Amino acid sequence: MIPLSFLKLTGFKVSSFCFDRIKASGLKLRFCTNETQATREKFVQKLQHLGFDIVVNEVTAPAPAACRILKERHLRPHLLVHDGLLSNPNCVVIGDAADNFSYKNLNDAFRVLIGLENPVLLSLGKGRYYKETDGLKLDVGVYMKALEYACDIQAEVVGKPAKMFFQSALTEMGIEPHQLIPIRCYLSGNEIVRIEDSHPLIHKSQFEGPDEPPNTNNCQIS
Repeated sequence: MIPLSFLKLTGFKVSSFCFDRIKASGLKLRFCTNETQATREKFVQKLQHLGFDIVVNEVTAPAPAACRILKERHLRPHLLVHDGLLSNPNCVVIGDAADNFSYKNLNDAFRVLIGLENPVLLSLGKGRYYKETDGLKLDVGVYMKALEYACDIQAEVVGKPAKMFFQSALTEMGIEPHQLIPIRCYLSGNEIVRIEDSHPLIHKSQFEGPDEPPNTNNCQIS
């Protein structure tokens, strides 16, 4: 199981070489990403353009994982992701909606949640901010926290570093946690995500500052 942040940490050429060797070994391979602004198909096309031998069913992303939860629990979502909404919602799904994070859309999501007897808020991540070419931008976690506070509820995070996200990847691969060989990226902290108490899945943390590059010497294959 490989976090796609590993690509930036090691450099694309090094990463592609490593992944080719993993595939050649016959091991099952799964890439994990928190991408919520593009479909897996578009995301895979971008990686293929960079020289990676990767297909869609080798990528685990928050949106498909959330879809499985919705189906399993018979939930009808109000989507604060794009303009397509379903009628009579009984939960809210929030992703990185970018410019769709208007007061009106956030307030509509609040009204859905506050009107439910047992409100359910699914968030496709919990990041605070991220950087694009034009500067820093607020991430989905900021808006998730606003809805949590307003409705006095706790969101279920479907994305890194949530346990259920990695469990979803394991389910897709048809393996148990003890069969997993994770690639761990040690950055600057020691937040530990676990699938089960005896199995540390991945170590992850934020950088010290938005512009500080990570130390690639700390990346290793477990």
